[in-house]
Amino acid sequence: MSQKVLLTSKEVNIILHRLACQLIEKHLDFSDTILIGLQPRGAFLANRLVKLLKEEYQIATIQYGLLDITFFRDDFRRGEKPLEANKTEIDFLVEDKKIIFIDDVLYTGRSIRSALTAIQSFGRPSEIELLVLIDRRFSRHLPIQPDYRGRQVDAINNEKVKVCWVENEGEDAVYLIPTLATNPK
Repeated sequence: MSQKVLLTSKEVNIILHRLACQLIEKHLDFSDTILIGLQPRGAFLANRLVKLLKEEYQIATIQYGLLDITFFRDDFRRGEKPLEANKTEIDFLVEDKKIIFIDDVLYTGRSIRSALTAIQSFGRPSEIELLVLIDRRFSRHLPIQPDYRGRQVDAINNEKVKVCWVENEGEDAVYLIPTLATNPK
């Protein structure tokens, strides 16, 4: 099985800086903005962006949390094996705040729909935006589009986008991997 490199470590780093700058341009000091990483894969991207904003761009205070959407998914009871929840770490109210959901890959839009439902448990945000590293634009099941995107990818349905982070896979890279037609995602 051959995989195609979509983004190298250098390209991932450039994109992270661009995304951080776009966030600063729109949200300035982040006083009314909360970054929310969607568990599990969006947490890596969110952690990296928060670190960049604080260390490289001197944003002193950033409210940041992690949101588990496992039991809000519409396919939650459809699988063979039981789903394992991740940890939600939101120790603040989101009432009247600007929320930025952060995820690694926007595919069908179902994870984002789940996040929109899950965040209501913490209050009613004034606005919600979406930041993704990879936008698989021809795969949507729902009318959801990112406000910030690292790279747009035209992958067909029997291809999988794999995002690797140095923190858990030992490298920063994004690959396009062909999958078997009998093994749908």
